[in-house]
Amino acid sequence: MDPLGARSQFVEVQNLPTWDQPQGVQDEVDGENFLMEEDDQLTNQLYSLESPFPFRQDINSKIVLFNGDVALLNCTAIINTSNETLTDKNPVSDSIHRYSGPELRDELLKLKGCRTGEAKMTEGFNLAARFIIHTVGPKYKAKYRTAAESSLYSCYRNVMQLAKEHAMASVGFCVVSTVKRGYPLEDATHIALRTVRRFLENHGENIETVVFAVSDVEEVLYRKLMPLYYPRSKKEERIGLPLLPADIGNAEGEPVVLERQIRIAEKPGNLEDDSGDDSLESDLGLVGSHAFARMEGDVDKQRKLILQGQMSDAAQQKQHQRNYNRWLCRARAEDLSDIAALKALYQTGVDLCGRTVMVVVGRNIPVTLIDMEKALLYFIHVMDHITVKEYVMVYFHTLTGEHNHLDTDFLKKLYDIVDAKFKKNLRAFYFVHPTFRSKVSTWFFTTFSVSGLKEKVHHIENLQQLFTCILPEQIDIPPFVLEYDSRVSIHYFNNYLPLSSSKPALLFSLEHQRES
Repeated sequence: MDPLGARSQFVEVQNLPTWDQPQGVQDEVDGENFLMEEDDQLTNQLYSLESPFPFRQDINSKIVLFNGDVALLNCTAIINTSNETLTDKNPVSDSIHRYSGPELRDELLKLKGCRTGEAKMTEGFNLAARFIIHTVGPKYKAKYRTAAESSLYSCYRNVMQLAKEHAMASVGFCVVSTVKRGYPLEDATHIALRTVRRFLENHGENIETVVFAVSDVEEVLYRKLMPLYYPRSKKEERIGLPLLPADIGNAEGEPVVLERQIRIAEKPGNLEDDSGDDSLESDLGLVGSHAFARMEGDVDKQRKLILQGQMSDAAQQKQHQRNYNRWLCRARAEDLSDIAALKALYQTGVDLCGRTVMVVVGRNIPVTLIDMEKALLYFIHVMDHITVKEYVMVYFHTLTGEHNHLDTDFLKKLYDIVDAKFKKNLRAFYFVHPTFRSKVSTWFFTTFSVSGLKEKVHHIENLQQLFTCILPEQIDIPPFVLEYDSRVSIHYFNNYLPLSSSKPALLFSLEHQRES
């Protein structure tokens, strides 16, 4: 109540329900339906896997989801999302300025702006909150996704760090990054939830309450994703495990960037040869217990049944689908952030027929240094939803060294595991900058190892040929590929082709790509 006896418009965070309340009946029903759809073996695997975001009631008791105006929260600090000059006009900022009074605008002039990802603090003036923490979310562009993810993480991390440094008891978050900045809401929500979760785990012992203030549209998505990072029971933890994204960040929730972290496989390329019966028995003991065998079952037994004609086509398809579902479930459950950081597989635009274009960068795959089984899982995780409709793949073989060459056994394993839609909806595979050796290997692989792929493979000698199928602005090409292609193409045109209208067109396309 204010001094005049009228009910205050401000909201006391202590009176808001926290996230540790028992989950609803619908959550239980959804969980039962999810588990019933899988077979017993897959359910047992889910129970045995450990979630990177385990059930923590002490953390859940600090979390509040509030549908309303962040400016009305009576807490130690609220968050304002703005632009680099701190003058952005958006619903959150407008409301904060309206309730805080004109003094806030004068105070912001003294701050002289704020860089993207940083956080600066002012008084709350006429607000119920004592402080306002101002932060600037990134402008989102698909080709600079990594930078945008890192900047948005920095926003939430720097806000939490300020709260810790100033011994704040409660913090009220708005959704950082506005519609004008174009950040996909679901991607932004994942970063927000996991960053706050990790900070509370590692540094949040003195922070009592974190409020996520959302609108009606945002609340739907937050309620969907919060159980993944703040499960309210062991059961909800298990249900959410397969739904976590591939990249869940590092121990602080920060997106993993290749230049900062490369996870090395244990004893890569171990060439030690311990001859003798003990070694042989040890190797044989691993058959059927390693990860590939666990996920696929007894492959030899399946093939024997097929050869003997004891397994019908329908049974084979059902068995294959079950195997693929197990791989997909595991791909959604494992932490694949180290593979994602390689930026060796990513989605870009569409080709001239409107089909999704997926890019593979051969030089970014350190085959001898990474866990190739995790690479296979990451491929399945990324491609599963892409392959439900027609798509094309562009493989840049540019400057690929010996340590980047994918083994044909690995490719055959991948081709045998993936769902039928991967093969059916792949319309073209563009092999850019092939070498003579790679052409021969591809011919052998598509002729003798797999069927139905040979006619889809197209060897592309230069980017100009690729641009006849995919417009330059529709594909994100690594800079080293552009530089290599410019050298090779210019040499080729100078030595083998007369000057024509096509040569300037090529040079223009190359320069356009290099500038972008």
